[in-house]
Amino acid sequence: MFSSFRLSMTWLHTWFGLVLGFVLMICFFFGALSVFDREIDRWAIPETRFDPQPMPSFDSMLLPILQQVEPDEKDYADNMPAFHDAGQGPMTPRLALPVEEYWAYTTHRDPVLIMGAGFGVPHPKDPDAHNHIHGDVTIDPRTGEPVSSDALKIGSRWFYPMHYSLNWQWKNLGYWLVGLASLGMLVALVSGVIIHRKLFREFFTFRPQKQPQRSTLDLHNMTGVVALPFHFFFAFTGLVIFASWLYFPVSGTLLQPLHLQHEAEEAAATGLPHEPAGVAAPLASVDAMVTEAKRRWAARDMAGEVGLLRVTHVGDVNGYVSIYRAGSDRVALIGEGIHFNASTGDVLHEDPPRSVVSEIDEFLTGLHLQHFEHWLLRWLYVIGGLLGSVCIATGFIFFVGKRKRQLAEAGSQGARAVDAVAVATVTGIVIAAVAMLAANRLLPAELVGKGEWEKAAFWGAWILSFVHAAWRSAPVAKARFNPAWREQCWALAGLAVTAVLLNWITTGDHLIKTVFTETYWPVAGVDLSLLATAGLAIVAAGRLARRERAGAAHDAAASEDADTTLYPDAKASHG
Repeated sequence: MFSSFRLSMTWLHTWFGLVLGFVLMICFFFGALSVFDREIDRWAIPETRFDPQPMPSFDSMLLPILQQVEPDEKDYADNMPAFHDAGQGPMTPRLALPVEEYWAYTTHRDPVLIMGAGFGVPHPKDPDAHNHIHGDVTIDPRTGEPVSSDALKIGSRWFYPMHYSLNWQWKNLGYWLVGLASLGMLVALVSGVIIHRKLFREFFTFRPQKQPQRSTLDLHNMTGVVALPFHFFFAFTGLVIFASWLYFPVSGTLLQPLHLQHEAEEAAATGLPHEPAGVAAPLASVDAMVTEAKRRWAARDMAGEVGLLRVTHVGDVNGYVSIYRAGSDRVALIGEGIHFNASTGDVLHEDPPRSVVSEIDEFLTGLHLQHFEHWLLRWLYVIGGLLGSVCIATGFIFFVGKRKRQLAEAGSQGARAVDAVAVATVTGIVIAAVAMLAANRLLPAELVGKGEWEKAAFWGAWILSFVHAAWRSAPVAKARFNPAWREQCWALAGLAVTAVLLNWITTGDHLIKTVFTETYWPVAGVDLSLLATAGLAIVAAGRLARRERAGAAHDAAASEDADTTLYPDAKASHG
């Protein structure tokens, strides 16, 4: 089929990149945003703009709030029919479900505290499964007041899951599509290395003054080579993280008996009961357990605050409390858990030192999920994600630019279709993200269902960008440039500046205040990033306008040459 192995790899690289690049662009861009998801949350929810807080008293503050948490209505409607065994009788009403677990979670970047409860399902279809209906609440840990349930955490609950699930939860199709794209990316990376044998030279080669096709290819190669280890690592570890849960869930299918046996043996070895005993027992002071956990961490020369607290088998004599250290001072995703008997407060088990395999797994997982405090490393993640976005975007542009004249002469609309989708993917997703932030500041805080309106603004802006790109893409079918690129850059610049101004108008938090007088970097960082986006969009729009004018002049000259060739006397007669 191909005359050489390199040509076959070129074909593989081109078509895998084209078909799956649209999904990978979303993964890279929103993955870059998710590095600072909590900071975006602070920008989007002004009442949470305060400094991070330690875990407050469980006994006096958290427990009374958790006891008021109700099962989520949507979770009940979606999952209760699947969990409940109808042969045992009617479904238990939502508010009658028994509580079985409590949890509270915070990080070094979370001023607010996220808490929740798990409710058991009487008469489950599969007694060995995790049959829980969940309910959660977010509170201000200084006062215990809940944060409005209509306030969407745009960073952690929208941008962050977008990069691994496309926010497409039906049948987990978003996860599967991202997994397929990640696998395709590994293929594209390996084939790209084979194609570009002179990687070191291409690391330093960028000729912006050359012909557009040449400079676009240079930028594609350079961004691909510079961040090659980053791209490979994140594609691979992303697949590994979801492999056992979704892609190859053998512990819940083929190996389920072995998995259940392992859980039972682990419970016996650690002293942490796997099942409730069915005998009621009170809950001892969790605050005293927290104090003891901190004392033990300090004795091991690793003093720290609580990151995650979980109560399992609530109100049962087999109940236990697990307290995990906030591990933000290290890369590995570990918690140094200490587990207590819930009714007596006695220590049942301390997590032992990890094996070499476990150390590697936790380090790679922590490196991907980046819960650490290292700010320079976090910014390197952002740069790596944006380099991946640039690499994919320039791949699209090069693909269309290389083929549009040939396809135009053949009367094909293929280049026009690819270009329209590329515009909606490259500039469209940025416009959608910024439009969502602008809508967040424009919509009143007391609006019922505000989060749903923000989601509608996101999808609406994205769809509108695609419609605009398709409508304006007619010149591509004639081997000319699509003006939608330039026009959407201008739209993006306007939206970004508008979002910054709306934040100032609606909250009073302008950059002079958030940078100099009352320094608050989460909000200042988002504002500065929006202004930087506007600046880059303006520069890009200017360069695109010059490229359009140059292309129009070239086409006019070519047309005049063609007329002169066909009608030699035409130029003289018009002279």
